[in-house]
Amino acid sequence: MILEYHRPDTLPQALELLSRPEPRTLPLGGGTVLNAPSDEDFAVVDLQKLGLDTLASKGNTLNIGAALTLQALLNSQDLPDALGRVIRHEAGYNLRQTATVAGTLVAADGRSPFAAAMLALDAQLTLLPEDEITGLGELLPLRAERLPGRLITQVSVPLQTTLAYEYVARSPADLPIVCVAAARWPSGRRRVVLGGYGTAPLVVLDGKGDEDVLPAVESAYMNAADEWASAEYRADAAVTLAGRALLAITAG
Repeated sequence: MILEYHRPDTLPQALELLSRPEPRTLPLGGGTVLNAPSDEDFAVVDLQKLGLDTLASKGNTLNIGAALTLQALLNSQDLPDALGRVIRHEAGYNLRQTATVAGTLVAADGRSPFAAAMLALDAQLTLLPEDEITGLGELLPLRAERLPGRLITQVSVPLQTTLAYEYVARSPADLPIVCVAAARWPSGRRRVVLGGYGTAPLVVLDGKGDEDVLPAVESAYMNAADEWASAEYRADAAVTLAGRALLAITAG
């Protein structure tokens, strides 16, 4: 339950509130998660007045304000087509109007298409108060330890990568049972991420070599069983999807 609501005018004011030991205080973007019923008590800091909803290209990088909505990002002319598909799969139109980029990443589990794609793109996050830049892959497994008292202000992704996204789900509107996001840089670097299971998407390849990634994909999901699918099904599907995604980024 939300105990307190604050709407600061400046970033220092927001950081001061977020750094309080009591009550636990969380940043509020679109509110799609924090406004849901909860047995936990916490305070919120509304980010609406802090100018964190910007979107700008700088060189070969797309800098995305943490509080930009998914729909606003989807509307960007600079957005790769594959990332647009991912955003549409992540959430329907109404939810995209309120869900923010950083909020979606922070709340993501392994079934999040957006988190998988942004991880494949090696998204870099800027965190205050230290003005630290960290990779999404480093942050996702340590969200509970690293985010209290801090604020994500920007998410940056490269523009000159080729991205592919493949998935299987029970229906087109469902989150994936298995998904694969793959990216290729002009330098030859490739990054392959598996999603659809667990607490966060999983990087199975990041390098420039000609490694055969498919055995690693199969091995990564050998124990990936839950109420949605068996481990055998996930491992087989992941290999098929990874093959398609790798072919797409090679052809692209």
